[in-house]
Amino acid sequence: MSKLYIVGTPIGNLEDMSFRAIRVLQEVDLILAEDTRNSIKLLNHFEIKNKMLSYHEHNEQAKSSEYINLLQEGKNIALISDAGMPGISDPGEILIYKAILAGIDIEVIPGANAAITALIQSGLSTKRFVFEGFLPRKKKDRIAYLKRLAVETGTSIYYESPHRIIGTLQELSLLIGERQISISRELTKKFEETIRGTVTEILEYYQSHEPRGEYVLLVAGNITEEVQVKLEDVLTLLEARVLAGENKKEVLKALAQQFNLKKRDLYQAYLAKRG
Repeated sequence: MSKLYIVGTPIGNLEDMSFRAIRVLQEVDLILAEDTRNSIKLLNHFEIKNKMLSYHEHNEQAKSSEYINLLQEGKNIALISDAGMPGISDPGEILIYKAILAGIDIEVIPGANAAITALIQSGLSTKRFVFEGFLPRKKKDRIAYLKRLAVETGTSIYYESPHRIIGTLQELSLLIGERQISISRELTKKFEETIRGTVTEILEYYQSHEPRGEYVLLVAGNITEEVQVKLEDVLTLLEARVLAGENKKEVLKALAQQFNLKKRDLYQAYLAKRG
């Protein structure tokens, strides 16, 4: 029976490639890569000669059906991304979903992940955390995301680019104040760096040090035991998450459980606020 392999690759240091990942990539009939020009370097390093085709955010809708057909014909296919685990802020989710619907076997070969690596390195709480991926480019949508941090009790994890990191920190300063944060860049690479401190401290650092590399931004949750979360705060969080595209019913249920509220009361307050 054919199988779709989801293969984790290094996020920088090639020594993090697992023996199992190498074996699978050597044995499959076809490798799908986010950027073949980037992945060929990885394959060449480990002397992997299998055929490779592109599968990225601009062609995943069209190509996913084509690759499902190949799997149904008996081909074994491995999916990799430029770095880390496919499907985590990388193409892969659609292909995995279609493969499950088609009854195709899926096997995940775990590997490095920038978000989890940065979380463990941050020193912030790992008891509860939420991964948000890349922040929206439009300011309105980005502000809506960041407003959620005011009442978020877990550590929040974001990916950010070097040309936007200062602006994001400025927005954080206005929206959440002096929360503890951690920023990691170039994880597992030669110039790996992690900086920890308050929003203001980190902002001051990057105003005098040019941002370089890709960043993982982590924000401590609102864990002060004395803080009593007000209904208005929960409604603000609800509106922000709905605005960001999340399912209203699912968010209502999740927030009611998180803040020990009755879902009906929360929904009625939501309707009243919207007028």
